[in-house]
Amino acid sequence: MTTQQIATQLAALCAKGEFEKAQKELYADDVVSIEPFATPAFEKETKGLPAVNEKIRQFMGMVDEVYGVKVSEPLIAGSAIAFTLDMDVKMKGRDRETMSEVCVYGVKDGKVISEQFFF
Repeated sequence: MTTQQIATQLAALCAKGEFEKAQKELYADDVVSIEPFATPAFEKETKGLPAVNEKIRQFMGMVDEVYGVKVSEPLIAGSAIAFTLDMDVKMKGRDRETMSEVCVYGVKDGKVISEQFFF
């Protein structure tokens, strides 16, 4: 897949909240995921597809309800993809909120090799 094809598919799957499907279909086995900072729930850096899959499962396990997901049109520069992602959610034990982040992905050999999030 080209970077453009990956960007289009990744944005479409994320907009539907199909994060695990996106990882399964588009991510390399040795993908690296980077959060803005470490939290009690997540390390700052997660390596390998199984660990990244587990991270999204854990995150979704902390969600009571997803009311909507909005993804901007992806921007592409060489082998990099970026888009904004807004989630209207109710996290367990919290009030309903909108979570906004910039998602940046690196692509190599037709697969996502890195993801990094900025809040």
